[in-house]
Amino acid sequence: MGYTAIVAGGTGLVGSELIQLLLQDRAYERVIALVRTNIQTQHLQGSEKLFQIVTDFNHLDADILASDIEHAHVFCTLGTTIKKAGSQEQFRKVDLTYPLKLAELASVHHAEVFAIVTAMGANSKSTIFYNRVKGEVEEKLRELNLPALYMLRPSLILGDRKEVRAGEMIGSLVSRAIAPLMIGGLRTYRPIQAKVIAAGLIASAKSGRAGAHIMLSSQIAELADVK
Repeated sequence: MGYTAIVAGGTGLVGSELIQLLLQDRAYERVIALVRTNIQTQHLQGSEKLFQIVTDFNHLDADILASDIEHAHVFCTLGTTIKKAGSQEQFRKVDLTYPLKLAELASVHHAEVFAIVTAMGANSKSTIFYNRVKGEVEEKLRELNLPALYMLRPSLILGDRKEVRAGEMIGSLVSRAIAPLMIGGLRTYRPIQAKVIAAGLIASAKSGRAGAHIMLSSQIAELADVK
């Protein structure tokens, strides 16, 4: 029997890459995507093992996942921006409340792995709201004592976004230009492709390491076997 993967956030930049890689990975027998709107599957290789559940994350409960969550690898790539969310309160709901609800289900129903994408600057004491929320979710996840918890902290994420983010576009151009100069300890600050993060999530889940682990961009790339 292969693994079952449960993915929250499968329509986002990292999540869409994650879904595709999971479908192509023979180690995974089933891929369950918790989505707000259905993913178009005509371009997805291996889509016959994809099961979509249209989900209201405000009312996420065990009935939605039935017995699928036991021993599953649970991946959380949920995330938004304050601009898109409309307020700090809504941002906290998407980036903190929803991931924690999912993690609590994973803990109670004995999921094997919980892996999440946070951010390089995650720090619950940060004066920057975005970084503080990312730090808070990491702290609360640790408190759940999940069997295996992987918190990936990527730097600037590269990929084809559905929406244009001017700040990230400028940052991407600058980061790409200076990336070759980022060696040694500076490798952590190199921009990283969404597909590499997705591969890092899967490699983490399949590594068999128990306990809580934080992984920065350079470590994610190494684990994903991408230099």
